[in-house]
Amino acid sequence: MHGLGNDYVYVNCFSEQIKDAASLAKRVSNRHTGIGADGLILICPADSAHVRMRIFNADGSEAEMCGNGIRCVAKYVYEHHLSARGDELSIPGQGTFENSLQIETGRGVLTLGLEIDEYDKVGRVCVNMGVPVLRASDIPVAMGCERVVDESIEVAGERFLMTCVSMGNPHAVFFCDDLNETQLCRVGPLIEHHELFPNRINAHFVKVHGPAEISMRTWERGSGITLACGTGACASVVAGALTGRCGRNVLAHLPGGDLEINWCEQDNCVYMTGPAVEVFTGDWPG
Repeated sequence: MHGLGNDYVYVNCFSEQIKDAASLAKRVSNRHTGIGADGLILICPADSAHVRMRIFNADGSEAEMCGNGIRCVAKYVYEHHLSARGDELSIPGQGTFENSLQIETGRGVLTLGLEIDEYDKVGRVCVNMGVPVLRASDIPVAMGCERVVDESIEVAGERFLMTCVSMGNPHAVFFCDDLNETQLCRVGPLIEHHELFPNRINAHFVKVHGPAEISMRTWERGSGITLACGTGACASVVAGALTGRCGRNVLAHLPGGDLEINWCEQDNCVYMTGPAVEVFTGDWPG
């Protein structure tokens, strides 16, 4: 399945047993000798939610959260009847969803509203991504300031201004005038492994078109350049609002498509709405 081209291999752990998820993630993610994906996501039983989601990047490292992935998990859970249908859900600024799910992640239990079409399929999902984490030590970023907002970082002899946000996983956001001038394949890995980030970091370069519209490109921790990053889009809007570059209700253009992001003033939570698509199913020989 994929969300805006951010593709993962999903395994139903209600019926499958995975002994070494890190090794499996590396094997299935290889686009030449495996299935090909940005990583592996396990859909597991949970005690405090409908299901639990575990994310493994293409390099085998485990991530805390994946915004595009969690929408696809919701689609799978609903369409494969892994849980009872949730109650109607009202989300501030997003309207009312007839069905909801709770999914346990590395950043806690998140609530999702599902848009169901006339064929009883999930087309789009709205995720309450929670309150953004802004304290530098909690992201974490090894800088002496309380918040990392338009702070300078040196990468390969160049100086960049960055704003850092955690959406359960760490993000560094860099605003620029021209996305095409950014050599993402060169600076992305250098930022990811920079000494300021003890847990590595996701890097995003963002162009602001106006108060309600941005475009972005992403280097994902453990996966490299991806077509979309849901948590990154949320972090980019938070960073834009913190620095006065954009508002709180923003359409984010990613290489794989668009996400609607709303940093709600009522509850301080970030809401992300976007599609979830199943591509194919199959058997992996091991």
